[in-house]
Amino acid sequence: MDPAFWNARWQEGRIGFHEGVPNVFLAKYGDRLADKRRILVPLCGKTEDLAYLASRGHEVVGIELVEDAVRQFFAEHQTTPAIEKRGPFTAYTSGPITIFAGDFFASTRETVGEIDAIYDRAALIALPPPLRDRYVPHLRQIAATARRELLVVVEYPDGSFEGPPFSVDDAEVRRRFADASIEELETAPEPRGRANGQMMERCYDLRY
Repeated sequence: MDPAFWNARWQEGRIGFHEGVPNVFLAKYGDRLADKRRILVPLCGKTEDLAYLASRGHEVVGIELVEDAVRQFFAEHQTTPAIEKRGPFTAYTSGPITIFAGDFFASTRETVGEIDAIYDRAALIALPPPLRDRYVPHLRQIAATARRELLVVVEYPDGSFEGPPFSVDDAEVRRRFADASIEELETAPEPRGRANGQMMERCYDLRY
């Protein structure tokens, strides 16, 4: 994780990854997590998916490197969070939503507590391959109690786009999550037409 890179993206407003509304796949398939109480959203930014999940009755735990993104989330939702230091993180909590500001790779099971499910729309694809090699094992370690995950990835031809987001094809998903039961739910064109219209989004339901 490069804090300088991501802080600059937020400071300069280069946050094309921020959708501003709940993700269409989450709205369509989120009921698959209906019986899961605590949901982890890694590398969450200020996504509206946090509020959407909370509105569906979940307790939501986010992790975000850029603290300004965390502040923006609560400011835009017109709520004043409780703020406290927890080890290397600053925890922001309001109602059922807690976001840990800090380095994802510094998180532990003790940081996030017991997790029932994972929702990853923009974490895996935010990372280049060497960091993806670290990300998946670390995610599974800190969320060892999770039995379900909704995963969203993008895929595009080599040379058609310079990530992030980085292309993650079906074979990579199945390799990285080989111990999971994997159901591909839907593939659709990426709505902003990036990669010359060749970028596709794919949603998976993973069961551990």
